[in-house]
Amino acid sequence: MASILVTGGTGFIGRTLSDLLRENGHTVLVLSRAKTDKPNTFYWNLAERYIEPEAIIDTDYIIHLAGEGIADKRWTPQRKKDLINSRVETANLLFEKVKELNPNLKGFISASGIGYYGAITSEKIYNENDAAGRDFVSAICKVWEKAANQFNKINIRTVILRTGVVLSKEGGALEKLSQPIKLGVGAALGSGEQYIPWIHLEDLCNMYLFAIENEEFKGIYNAVAPEHLTNKSLTKIIANKLKKPLWLPNIPAFVMKLLLGKMAIIILEGSRISSEKIVAAGFKFKLPTLKEALDH
Repeated sequence: MASILVTGGTGFIGRTLSDLLRENGHTVLVLSRAKTDKPNTFYWNLAERYIEPEAIIDTDYIIHLAGEGIADKRWTPQRKKDLINSRVETANLLFEKVKELNPNLKGFISASGIGYYGAITSEKIYNENDAAGRDFVSAICKVWEKAANQFNKINIRTVILRTGVVLSKEGGALEKLSQPIKLGVGAALGSGEQYIPWIHLEDLCNMYLFAIENEEFKGIYNAVAPEHLTNKSLTKIIANKLKKPLWLPNIPAFVMKLLLGKMAIIILEGSRISSEKIVAAGFKFKLPTLKEALDH
């Protein structure tokens, strides 16, 4: 069984993933910005370019989830820098320390986002060979992936999972999508025709486990369910599951822009994203449709 260092291990995805890794016999190491005596928890400080050496020396794999939430705050100039640095500079620090302390790392698995392809609504189905978009989120994903691919250049197996909207019973996007529907004021956003590429948290965590346990698995993969849903259809399915009516008209795009500023683009635009590559690699979805995910 492997020793696995998880950055962002206390976050929404990291907590569930860490539990899954332990259930499968792996040892999970977590990085913390606070000094602690908790077992298998190690201190790191980005500003000081420091990671406790014990976190790196005997690690077999690194899963890099660290990164501030894209939609947590408005995109001020400082916020944009924080969003990039929390992903890129942390990856750069890990790379520095691996080169310094651990020549035996077997793999580096990094999160990225489907925002790589750009916030655009079109009839195209994007796959891993398509070019990056030209907006802010795609720019984040490009430099994020570039930082991760440094490991590939020193012959460490590298996997990048471009992740869609993550749904789970507690926390994540589903909680935010469901809340206005539960209150009887749910509605599609903007045109409602924008696609929402999504994935259930359980399937996403299983992808990381799959990446750890399959040595031939490397490169870039879209981490999205095979079902393609628009914002309108997704909202309707959730409302039906909750047995709540949808009686309001769509919330106009200008309202969302007033509320969220430039960040509104990530929910007002969206195209279909292909999951064919990861399925061809042997991964099997447990919850491939939204109905199954909601029932679960």
